[in-house]
Amino acid sequence: MNEQDVRPAYQDSGNTDTRVRIVEAAIEAYREHAFHETTAAVVAERAGLTVADVVAHFPVWDGLVMAAVDRWNSQRMHTVSPLMATQGTVAFLRGIVAQNVADPALMRLLTALLNIAATPNHPMAPLLHHEWNKFHHLVMASLQSDIREGREPESMEPARGAEQLIALYEGLQMQSMVRPGMDLLEAYDRAITRLRAGWAHTYVAPVWDLAF
Repeated sequence: MNEQDVRPAYQDSGNTDTRVRIVEAAIEAYREHAFHETTAAVVAERAGLTVADVVAHFPVWDGLVMAAVDRWNSQRMHTVSPLMATQGTVAFLRGIVAQNVADPALMRLLTALLNIAATPNHPMAPLLHHEWNKFHHLVMASLQSDIREGREPESMEPARGAEQLIALYEGLQMQSMVRPGMDLLEAYDRAITRLRAGWAHTYVAPVWDLAF
């Protein structure tokens, strides 16, 4: 199975209503179950269908996983994407964090997929790499707009700023999953304030003196 085996499994629609029903059932299943515990049988029970029905519409399991991610993430992005134009990139990412605090299930699923993305030769890896790179470019383009609008300083390089922002928001979210008492939004606000303070200054390459 290669990358081409993944997308067509949910792009070619035989019965749109049933396929959407299965995808929604997969989303609900991932809300309640760990990634490795969510199976075709679990999804079928949620959808009120048979396992054969699920397999008939999604013969490649990876296709159903990506369909669930696409639909779920699109629903989230529909709410927070307008923030990029009105308040900027930092507010946009904060909106995602706030949604994940309210409903952490998608965050858990995406974190599980990181392991797959990092697995050499896994058939889903190229598609996941594409999706994460697309998100980096989205954040980078938004930061470029922020500079033009005067929301962020010209001393900040958008490509590096995007790396830093994504690392900050994803890293804090990962911490929050293993530190249940952590205030994720407060941690994001504090860290982003420190980061933006650094952006206001011209970057100076570090010189490490390792002689102690």
